[in-house]
Parts: sequence; structure tokens; C-alpha cells
Amino acid sequence: MKFEYLFGIYLVAVNLIAFILYGIDKYKSRKSKWRISERTLIIIALIGGSIGALLAMKAFRHKTKHKKFTIGVPIILVAQIATAIYIIL
Repeated sequence: MKFEYLFGIYLVAVNLIAFILYGIDKYKSRKSKWRISERTLIIIALIGGSIGALLAMKAFRHKTKHKKFTIGVPIILVAQIATAIYIIL
């Protein structure tokens, strides 16, 4: 299979996982249960799940008061887009 095809599948999967993890963390925060670490949530954004993380932050209104997320995740997304553009061109 082509690299681009596999990379596309990877991006869809990692963004879906990011969205789900943020949703689970929001659910657990409401129920005062064990939480997913902020480190894990940032790492999932760094490895390609920044779009899923941003969508989850909006959908679940989660981590919207933390500068690490409200500033950090969009910066990660912009860096990933810039990197993709650089590689493509």
C-alpha cells in the first residue's frame, strides 16, 4: 500500500482516539473518578491527534480553562500543518 494511504488511516485513527480520550476524561471528571493524565492528552495531540483534541475540547467543553490546552493544542496543530506543507512542497 502507498505510504500516503497508510498515513491517512493513521491520522484518522489517532484523531478518533484523541477525541474519545478527551471525552472519557471529561466523563471521569464529572464522576470524580480516576482521570487520564494531562501528559497523555498532550502527547496524543503531539503524535497527530490535534484536530481530534480540539474538536473534543469544543464538543465536551473540556480543558478550556487550561492555557496548556487552549494555547498549546492549537499551536501543535499549526506546527503540524506547517510541517505537512513543508514536506509536500
